[in-house]
Amino acid sequence: MNKSLRRAVIAGNWKMNETRAEAKALLEEMVPSILNADCDIVFCVPYTNLETVADMTRVTRIKVGAENVHYASSGAFTGEISAEMLCELGVRYVIVGHSERRRFYGDTDETVNLRAKATINAGMTAIICVGEMLSEREHGVTNEVVAMQTKIALEGIKQESMKNVIIAYEPVWAIGTGRTPTVQQANDVCKLIRNTVADLYDQATADSLTILYGGSMNPKNCEELLSEPDIDGGLIGGSSLKADEFSAIVAVASRLGYGKDAPKAEGE
Repeated sequence: MNKSLRRAVIAGNWKMNETRAEAKALLEEMVPSILNADCDIVFCVPYTNLETVADMTRVTRIKVGAENVHYASSGAFTGEISAEMLCELGVRYVIVGHSERRRFYGDTDETVNLRAKATINAGMTAIICVGEMLSEREHGVTNEVVAMQTKIALEGIKQESMKNVIIAYEPVWAIGTGRTPTVQQANDVCKLIRNTVADLYDQATADSLTILYGGSMNPKNCEELLSEPDIDGGLIGGSSLKADEFSAIVAVASRLGYGKDAPKAEGE
């Protein structure tokens, strides 16, 4: 697998953390150490921090992401935010289908698909999350579950729109637990996702697709994970709230040096 075709992406998922003042302090500490990174960096942050992050990264290559989006452009959806609203704030990436959204807020494979299409239609990049629960891994149906999630998430998304899609594999049982699959297990599922995309579109589309690993990636395990042929970056949770840890992961992704033949992110 030619990783030079794909830029490494390190995306921080802050979840429901950081007030605006705390976000400002974290960025002031973190940004100087990652300004010259040789990989793409995204901060996916709570809605209340989007303007803060956009303002503080405006003259850098760092991109701003949201943690969710509604699939309607407007309407009686109290508490929701549309893709157009996010674009207005300078958002360029949106996480859709995170396991916490599926578990606590009723996201289904079908609504994940709708959110992904709303994101793409607005000109942003969708970071689509897929992954199995512990019981599904123990029953040996990981491949079936992840392939199904991938297929439904991409239903109706045209091949030319796949340039605005990133898929993140997040084994649900590893998120925030400190547990991780073996490196081989993680890469095997990412390879499965790539093969599924090849079946849906073609091999060239699959080869250019960026696939992230999410689920307790940290400075201790990131190099081993990021060195795998089908893992192109990380969706980072806890370590994205610690300047030294996130910077260390970015440094590893930069040092590995893959993606030299891939198109660079806007603004580089």
